[in-house]
Order: sequence, then structure tokens, then C-alpha cells
Amino acid sequence: MNANEAPEMKLLADDVQEVLYKPDQLEFMVHRMGEQITRDYTGRNPLLIGVLKGVLFFMADLVRAITIPCELDFMAISNYSPEARQRGLVRVVKDLEIPLTDRHVLFVEDMVDTGLTLNYLLQNLRTRHPASLEVCTLFNKPEHRLIDIPIKYRGFDLPDRFIVGYGLDYCERYRNLPFVGILKPDAILDYNNGTPGKPG
Repeated sequence: MNANEAPEMKLLADDVQEVLYKPDQLEFMVHRMGEQITRDYTGRNPLLIGVLKGVLFFMADLVRAITIPCELDFMAISNYSPEARQRGLVRVVKDLEIPLTDRHVLFVEDMVDTGLTLNYLLQNLRTRHPASLEVCTLFNKPEHRLIDIPIKYRGFDLPDRFIVGYGLDYCERYRNLPFVGILKPDAILDYNNGTPGKPG
């Protein structure tokens, strides 16, 4: 953090125990992935789909790193219950606006962990008859995987720790951190005790 940054941002950053990926590392990876997608989808006008909200940060930067025509659309989902969540079942509360029939679709995720919810959504999208359907994720948590998901484009593998920043949140906080890091255990405790973040 530098002296010119807002005190509120510094407070958020102080809750991070260790920075895993700095802004320049994230930028480099996103540009590398964008270049690969550009090569693979030239002449195919890909449709990039993301699930709100965490993917917004990655999606915005990824699209700017893709130098061919492409389109965007978003879904929003909500879990039915803890039991349903364990099976990956979700309720679509905002559906896509663009038809998928005969489109080359790239499903963009901020992070893939268990793979259960992603598998459920991919099954849903396949019923809409896209010409192709691939997965792109910036962050991969292989230790959490419960179902095999083919991922064509992947960025960083994350450790089995609680990670925040660059769209990844804890109770809707920390998404706006420009880096990715491990959240301090006491920050989680502070939030659970009804005082989000470190008391100050």
C-alpha cells in the first residue's frame, strides 16, 4: 500500500496475511490468456459468459486482452439450501439474454473449486445447443475438486486457503483489492463476531 491510497483500502489490505499474486502478475496472466483465446477463436465470434458477481473483474480485463470480435453475457445464481449447495444445485435468478444455438461459448470463471456448481451450469448450457462450450478460469483450486471439469484455459493454481481480492470475496468484502492474498484468520473471526474487518 502507498501513502496516497484511501484509508479504507489500507484497512482492507491489512486484513490480508500474505499476498499471493500482485497486480502485475495478474495483468500478465490475463493478457497471456487473452492472447491464447484470440488465436483459438479467430473468425468464430465467441460469446463469453460469466456468473455474477466475482467474475466481473477478471472478465473486464480478459475481454480487453482479446483482440477479436466477441460478445458478453451474464448469469446470476442463488443456492437453494446448504444441502443443495453440496450437490451443486443452484437457482438461476438472472438468465442469459443471448441465444446460444450454434454459438462458440466460453464460460468464464473467477475460480473453480469443487466443480459441482460449474458442472450443473455447463449441463444447463449444453441443452441450448452451442456449437462449442469451453471453460476459462483465472484461479483453480484442484485440491477442492469433487468432479472432473475440463478446463481449456487456466491461470493460477491456488492453495487450500481462504483467498480474497481481484473479485474473490469474503462476505462481499475484499473484492476490490487489486491483488490476491490469503485472509487473516482474525479478520474472519472479526466478521463473524459482527465487526467486519479488523477493529480500529
